[in-house]
Amino acid sequence: MPSQKRRTTKTEKNTRKKTSKKKATGKTSSKSATLFSQREIRNFVIEFTTSWIRGDITIHFPTAAELSKKTPLSIAFPEDPSVNAELKIKEHYIDLLSTCAGIKQASIEEQQQAVSEIFRMLLMFRSANRIEGKIKSNELEKRVEKLEKAVGVLTQQREELAKTLLESKEEPK
Repeated sequence: MPSQKRRTTKTEKNTRKKTSKKKATGKTSSKSATLFSQREIRNFVIEFTTSWIRGDITIHFPTAAELSKKTPLSIAFPEDPSVNAELKIKEHYIDLLSTCAGIKQASIEEQQQAVSEIFRMLLMFRSANRIEGKIKSNELEKRVEKLEKAVGVLTQQREELAKTLLESKEEPK
């Protein structure tokens, strides 16, 4: 039985051409290998921060008791350094938020660095199960507002229709 030659499709030919061009020019795809763009990270930090400020989520920061377990130096120090560590973690978080929000004077690079640090902290908190609640995205909020307006319009139209129907029944024939 003679062997049949397989036909190449147009897609396979185009793929071969692109691969050949890449090898010839030494260029690879211009797409980034990162999971999230800087814009997506920034949007996530915005949504997270907004949810935290509104009280939709709670961050369980490490407590002094938890921090003291990790530092057996408390015997050597008359004051408990873990209390200061607890406050410093919270202060650092608020400081980063202030930088991102523009409350604290900072360069654009410092603001971008603050966004990156907050994102890393959020990943750390999430991986340690220290975040409780749901992050409500701005898009979801906009959709809810749009639905609320639509319900308001429908309610008004229903009331007008009911009023019109009642008036038509009351009119003498």
